[in-house]
Amino acid sequence: LAAWALGITDVDPIDFDLLFERFLNPERISMPDFDIDFCMDGRDRVIDYVIRRYGSDRVSQIITFGTMAAKAVVRDAGRVLALPFPFVDMIAKLIPFDLGITLDRALAEEQALKERYEGNEDVRTLIDLARSLEGLARNAGRHAGGVVIAPGPLTDYTPLFREPDGGAPLTQLDKDDVEAVGLVKFDFLGLKTLTVIDRAQAMANAARPPGAPPVDMRTVPTDDPATYELIRSGATTAVFQLESRGMRELVRGLKPGRFEDVVALVALFRPGPLKSGMVDDFIERKEGRAAVTYPHPEVEPILRSTHGVILYQEQVMQIARELAGYSLGGADVLRKAMGKKLPEEMARERAAFVSGATRRGVDPRVANSLFDLMEHFAEYGFNRAHSVSYALVSYQTAWLKRHHPAAFMASALTAEMDNTDRVVVLVDDCRGLGVTVRPPDVNASAWGFEADGEGRIRFGLGAVRGVGRSAAESIVEAREGGGPFDDLFDFCRRVDPRRTNRRVLEALIHAGALDRLGPGRRAMAEVLGRAMQSAERDARDSEVGQADLFGGSAPAVEGYPEVPEFEMADRLAGERQTLGIYLSGHPVEPHEAELREFTSGPLADLRPGRENAQVAAGLVLSVRPMNTRRGRMAFAMLEDRSARLELVVYSDLFAEDRKLPIEQRRLVKDRIVVAEGTVEESNNGERSMRVNALYDLDDARARFSRRLAIDLRGSGNEGVGEALQAALAPWRDGSTTPVRIGYRCPVARADIDLGPSWRIRPCGELLSRLREVPGAEAVSLEYR
Repeated sequence: LAAWALGITDVDPIDFDLLFERFLNPERISMPDFDIDFCMDGRDRVIDYVIRRYGSDRVSQIITFGTMAAKAVVRDAGRVLALPFPFVDMIAKLIPFDLGITLDRALAEEQALKERYEGNEDVRTLIDLARSLEGLARNAGRHAGGVVIAPGPLTDYTPLFREPDGGAPLTQLDKDDVEAVGLVKFDFLGLKTLTVIDRAQAMANAARPPGAPPVDMRTVPTDDPATYELIRSGATTAVFQLESRGMRELVRGLKPGRFEDVVALVALFRPGPLKSGMVDDFIERKEGRAAVTYPHPEVEPILRSTHGVILYQEQVMQIARELAGYSLGGADVLRKAMGKKLPEEMARERAAFVSGATRRGVDPRVANSLFDLMEHFAEYGFNRAHSVSYALVSYQTAWLKRHHPAAFMASALTAEMDNTDRVVVLVDDCRGLGVTVRPPDVNASAWGFEADGEGRIRFGLGAVRGVGRSAAESIVEAREGGGPFDDLFDFCRRVDPRRTNRRVLEALIHAGALDRLGPGRRAMAEVLGRAMQSAERDARDSEVGQADLFGGSAPAVEGYPEVPEFEMADRLAGERQTLGIYLSGHPVEPHEAELREFTSGPLADLRPGRENAQVAAGLVLSVRPMNTRRGRMAFAMLEDRSARLELVVYSDLFAEDRKLPIEQRRLVKDRIVVAEGTVEESNNGERSMRVNALYDLDDARARFSRRLAIDLRGSGNEGVGEALQAALAPWRDGSTTPVRIGYRCPVARADIDLGPSWRIRPCGELLSRLREVPGAEAVSLEYR
């Protein structure tokens, strides 16, 4: 209540029935734990304030120790043994990317690793050395939020540690040992989502017309139907706490329609409730498919909001107070004892609870049964104050996404700029919201992503790989100080060369950020060296006060070479390398006309139906293997220009693909793949395909083509027969695809079906060679 009155938190504890004793209890011995989440941009200011307020000799952040985890210890051991990097890297990549994975578990679960360990002496030596080191402390770091404030100089209580690069000292004791010696630990945590909300609110207000009331997240009502509609739809990418696959499934079952449901979501989505069946029980009761019952009439007001299920730790405390006469301080001690399950302490608490409940007229058998029920749920109960606080942030992000999607997504993208994979996910989500992400532009972009009117976002310069914040800000400063850049030469002259370099400028060219400053990306890439030299010369002349006698450089010096633009594949590869995504096109685009001939249509047009097998094609964005009782299967994400589709590839087909040499595998990131299977749709509209067959593009051509058609013009093309024969010969297999030649000359025309021995296996290289044959006017595969 004091924190709310002081404006430390926006959560009113009276509105949400939060208990003071859950935080600060005069009846317990251990220190209170007050976790505070700050906006990332403000956290350092808070720490600086604490240092100034209490003294730099009395305040310190806390040390952490990084340990040698499975992958890292293999790489470290490989360096010590002087083994070749590619060899060590190959072994490390065989270790599954699972949280908490150990080398022993990896050997048991990953057959390829086990085979190499048993069959290769170098691998055995490497793994055995790594196993002996696994888990040891590897390096020291700075705790994400822990701060110690001592009553006197810290050196009276703990040794200190200074990092090699300088900075404020850290405690040499970790968080547990710091508390063990009697110091008070505070958690000042930086929460990225609070920064996202703050920036989104500022962008939304900047775009509002004059006189319109500003967006203020503190006054946003928590009963907005449109926000709950968005949450129930599962479109919760970037929505705090609600965007994981598992949480979306829980949302579909619980169907939240009020704020209390969001509070319950945060509390329910944890391993204990999910495994115990508590979640299913809660949903069945909420949806009216199961009766809501209460263990005693007195507890109905306490459990009504959770449909008779003890969900929060505070409910355990309230039941103890109402039925057994506990003080709230004593009830918190009971709640903590139940969580720890100490037999002697539990026996004392049971006797006190039953005695107190009996004095209040409760049957001793009912009291014992209630204690058992409370003890069971105390294991899974969640701190309601924590759940309400997180639920409020979840709701605010959902509200912003629903009502100000461009501002919210721009803010979310800025927060994730250093994580290219995350940027890709968020840009894809923008498409689903109808928000267009425009390419970076040195004459329009800021450092971060910015809302550019309703329904548009401008890509941030800082999100271009290899550019960095300092270079991006120098570009913005030059533009704001001297107006838009005229061309590449003007850009190089005006941007601070101490904060940019050739690598930065090349990245901007390939990202498309300089497209408006020159005739094309290739021309600018080729003239870049000359433009930089010209800028350096002008800067030197300016420093010594020397001016060109004739008033500027000659136009010829600043011209661009006449060169063809990059091929589409090269241009897109440059965008993918610098932006992580394709903005001006897509690798599938050159093949779209051919793919339409044998697929069921673009991914967006596929419709679910178990009875109909469909054919889909696209670029593989990611492959996520998973261990099952039947072997390793995989989930792969497929993309074309229209949509994305998840492929579910079961163990037999996945194992078949893994047996192929790496260059022939279908399920590899950034390869075009064709999949045949049935499309299904989940409750929230997400589609997936259960794959029956996988093909690369050439395999699909062989599988679906009916005939190879070659239109030849015969007049004046000597040797056309020999050239055609030479082009076809390497792909003759006598069994796959027949060949028809449509021959035309001034005096005759004929369609010639070549014999069975001339059947070929079609592929992209064959089609390219045939198109180079003199007189070949058209070369195509016919599918219908």
